[in-house]
Amino acid sequence: MDKKDLLEMKKQIDESKETVSELNGEIKQLNKQLKDQYKCDSVDDAKKQVTKYDKEIKTLETQIQEGVEELEEKYEFD
Repeated sequence: MDKKDLLEMKKQIDESKETVSELNGEIKQLNKQLKDQYKCDSVDDAKKQVTKYDKEIKTLETQIQEGVEELEEKYEFD
């Protein structure tokens, strides 16, 4: 391994460090956005919220469908 190879490796290491730093900054920003917009302290909290909202949506969809069916029966819509 000569000096040129070592310098190339150093360049790659420096570029990797910079990429890691940028990604860490993005993660930090996304976590802040998650907390500010959705009141979640972690991705796990966000997943729990999504599960909760999915259940609520399904419940509301069922209620709406039942209401529509009731109206159709009451007013004989076809």
